Amino acid sequence: MPPKNKEKGKKSGAQKKKMNWGADVEAESRHRLVVLEKELLRDHLEACQREAAAAQEEAEQALGERDQALAQLRAHVADMEAKYEEILHDSLDRLLAKLRAIKLQWDGAALRLHARHKEQLRQFGLTPLDL
Repeated sequence: MPPKNKEKGKKSGAQKKKMNWGADVEAESRHRLVVLEKELLRDHLEACQREAAAAQEEAEQALGERDQALAQLRAHVADMEAKYEEILHDSLDRLLAKLRAIKLQWDGAALRLHARHKEQLRQFGLTPLDL
């Protein structure tokens, strides 16, 4: 006959297996949870990387468009400056031509005026060279 007093601190083999089985199930479920979290984080990382790459590409495209617009504006400004300079030179050339043409008339009028004043001075008894 088996002893009727069993030690309370010891467990039978079946109970140990149940505890090990429960711990194994718990460890397995934790492992699965970690694996799922890892996959989820990888997916999230890939999505963020795709989004960052798209944003980078969009920014580069916007910068390229801005640079192209600036280049066009600079070319337009340079073209306008050249046209304004050409207009200014043409206007100054025409003004100079008009001044050259009118200079002969002014010189003639100045000589006539000078001669008239010289004659008036002589009438008053003054010599123009004395003045």
